[in-house]
Amino acid sequence: MFALYSIIYRLALFVVLFGEYRKRPLQLRSRWLREKRGYVETAFSRDESVVWIHAVSVGEVLAAVPLVKALRVRYPSLQIIISTITDTGQKIAGERFGSFARIVYMPFDLPACLNRFLDAAGPELFLIMETELWPNAIRLCHERGIRVALMNGRISDRSFRGYRKMRFFMREVFRRMSALCVQNEVYAERLRALGAADNAVFAAGNLKFDLHIPGSRPEWTERLIGPVVIAGSTHNPEEEIMLAAYQKVRIAVPDLNLILAPRHPERFGEVEALLKKTGIQFIRRTAAGQETTKLQGMVVLLDAMGDLGITYAAADIAIMGGSFLPHGGQNLLEPAYWGKAILCGPHMQNFPFVQEFCDAGAARRVTAETLADELSALLSSPETMRTMGEAARALLEQNAGATGRTLERVAALLAR
Repeated sequence: MFALYSIIYRLALFVVLFGEYRKRPLQLRSRWLREKRGYVETAFSRDESVVWIHAVSVGEVLAAVPLVKALRVRYPSLQIIISTITDTGQKIAGERFGSFARIVYMPFDLPACLNRFLDAAGPELFLIMETELWPNAIRLCHERGIRVALMNGRISDRSFRGYRKMRFFMREVFRRMSALCVQNEVYAERLRALGAADNAVFAAGNLKFDLHIPGSRPEWTERLIGPVVIAGSTHNPEEEIMLAAYQKVRIAVPDLNLILAPRHPERFGEVEALLKKTGIQFIRRTAAGQETTKLQGMVVLLDAMGDLGITYAAADIAIMGGSFLPHGGQNLLEPAYWGKAILCGPHMQNFPFVQEFCDAGAARRVTAETLADELSALLSSPETMRTMGEAARALLEQNAGATGRTLERVAALLAR
């Protein structure tokens, strides 16, 4: 089965490789291709343990933050190498971990590339954040005696349906993993149904609840006059939905500000063109930070990666992107950290705990058609917004503690 997987992977790689290479900025291309082929340089001492952590993109990198911090406290001499797939993941990983960890691109899931990487890095433990399972990486680590563990794992409805179609193969993948720490019992049962060993599966809770966003409200947001709504991590065509609702609400609330934060930086130009087409007054965040004028009744295009989490501090209401189309939603815990009222679209399946927030009165579900009315209702009731925000923060604090439980599992693997 692994041989067949490798053949299929090679064929797929042949199709996408040139496009993936070309979409990188010129200054990244040679490094990307070198590291994808497994060529990495490390200055690790062979006398100290090395842990390899894989986090596909920004969300997974941020989820790893509390665990990495806890590992460094318990094991000060631990050497860490962190891999990502996306360029944005590289950027955020560099900002959060670059002072002490080696940040690389995940090698192609082919034996030659992986063996080259493993020879250079020499990890004794491979931790996979959340969802991205690379069968050859898991198999080769297992064959080398490198323990493999899933951290903060989740198996969405869609992934579960897909894995069930190849459950005999996935069973072989999961049986090569020493620990599978997942966010809740639903995910744990799905892993067991797919063939994971019962004693390897552990519902540790969600690391994202152990959230700490460093810093305070960005200085430039102090110039915003009037209520502030943030639409975070939006996908095409959600910006059109947000702008349509914004224009409706502004009839009654003319000083309303909207901070629009596209999920992917390569879409900043596309969203700017949309704003110009609509004729709405707007400014890019990178320009707003250089001016001193007041910002009132306008749209701010958040075109700076890594700023969204702290910018939520300026919001009155947060709208979760990725939830108005079948994408699965985005992380609502960042606005909850700042105690903000939260609105979600119909599609939040990647964050099943959203129902807890709705039941606690911390979040509300809306549709593209009802978004404007819900915004108007909340903006006319500051007390409701405050109550929702307090409930969101309280729920975040009540669910904390996954880091400690997960750390104990990691410690047991390092002690073997």
